[in-house]
Amino acid sequence: MQSAESKTSDRIKEAYLRKFGTDSAEPRVFRSPGRINLIGEHTDYNNGFVLPASVDKAVYFAIAPLAGDLVTLYAADLGETYSFSLNDLSKPDQSWPHYQIGIIDQIKKSGLTIGGFQAAFGGDVPVGAGMSSSAALECCLLFALNELNHLNLDRFSIVKMAQKAENEYVGVQCGIMDQFASAFGKDQMVIRLDCRSLEFEYFPFPMKDYLLVLCDTTVKHSLEDSEYNTRRLECEAGVKILKKYNPEINSLRDASIAIVELHKDELGDVIYRRCKYMTEEIQRVQQACDYLNEGNLESFGKKMYQTHDGLQYEYEVSCTELDFLVDLTRDNPDVVGSRMMGGGFGGCTINLVRIEAVEDFEATMKEAYKKQYSIELPCYRVKITNGTEEIL
Repeated sequence: MQSAESKTSDRIKEAYLRKFGTDSAEPRVFRSPGRINLIGEHTDYNNGFVLPASVDKAVYFAIAPLAGDLVTLYAADLGETYSFSLNDLSKPDQSWPHYQIGIIDQIKKSGLTIGGFQAAFGGDVPVGAGMSSSAALECCLLFALNELNHLNLDRFSIVKMAQKAENEYVGVQCGIMDQFASAFGKDQMVIRLDCRSLEFEYFPFPMKDYLLVLCDTTVKHSLEDSEYNTRRLECEAGVKILKKYNPEINSLRDASIAIVELHKDELGDVIYRRCKYMTEEIQRVQQACDYLNEGNLESFGKKMYQTHDGLQYEYEVSCTELDFLVDLTRDNPDVVGSRMMGGGFGGCTINLVRIEAVEDFEATMKEAYKKQYSIELPCYRVKITNGTEEIL
C-alpha cells in the first residue's frame, strides 16, 4: 500500500508535468516536513530550550533548472502561477510567492548565484494548525536550489537563511526553531535545541506503542499578537528586577526557580507568575529529556500536562477551547499527555495516545467538541520522521 508521503510527492510531480509538459525537463523532487513542539513553549525568546520534531506532513517541490533568469512557480494546491526574473525580486501583490522570493533574496545577499528554474509545489501540512508550513516551504526550496546549483550550503546555513528570509522579506519575526526542526529532523527522534547557543542534541521518541494526535480547535483569538509582545515585555521586566540581585541574569534562562520565589513580592503577581512558569518550563524540558532517555513516556506525558497548566494559569496564553480539549483527556487512561501547542489563544492541542486507542480517542474528542462549540474538530495523526531531503 502506498504511503501518504509517496502519494503526496507523486501528486506534486504529476502537477509539475501537467503544468510544464511531459517533454519539459524531468524534475527532481524534494520534501521538507512540518514540525511539532513536544515541550518548551515560549522558552525560545527567553534563551531556553525547546523540544521540536519533524513530522510526516510535508511541503514538496518538483523542480528543474532553466536556461536564463526566469523563474516560474506553480502553487499546485491553489492552482496559481507566478513568474518573475531573478533580476527583479520586488514583492508581488499575491502573498504566497513572498516566501520563495525571500529565499532567492537571501541567496543573492549571500553573494551566491543561481540560474532560472520552474517548480510545482504543494503538500499536506495543515495551514493554520501550528505545524509551520512556511518554514517547511522555505527549507524545501533552499535545499533544492542548493542541490540544483551546487551552492555547498550546509544545513545550518540553510536554516539561518530560511529564517532570515521570513524575517526580512516576508516580515514575520519568527525564531529559528521551526526551520531548525524542519531541516534537522530525524526519524523517531526529537531535538533539544538550546535557543541561546543553538547547540542541539537528539533524544529517542519511539512510536511503537503511542501516536501523537493533534486536535485543531480551528479558532484563533485576536489576542495572540498583542499578548505575545506583552509576554516578552513581562519577561524582560522580570529579568530587570532579578538582575539587581544577580548581575549574571541576562534572561530568564539564567534565573532559578528559587530566586524567582525569593523576590516574589517585588516582582508583583503578574510578573511573578510569568517568571515562575518560564523558569519551571526551561527546567521541565531538561527533565522530559531524561525521561526519554529512560524510555519513560508516561512520566514525559505528565510533564506535558504540567506545561499546559502553567500556560493556562501562570502564563495565561491558553483559551477556553484549548482548556476544554485538554481537560477532556485528563481521566482517559489511554492518553498519557496533552497540552496546548504553539503561541496560544487557539490552534492545536498535542496528545500522546496509546496507538490501539486512537480511533476511540478521536471519536470521543470530536463528539464532545461538536456538542460544546458546534464546531467540527479536525484531528491529525503525526509520526516523527526525517527532515529536509530529496526523494529519489
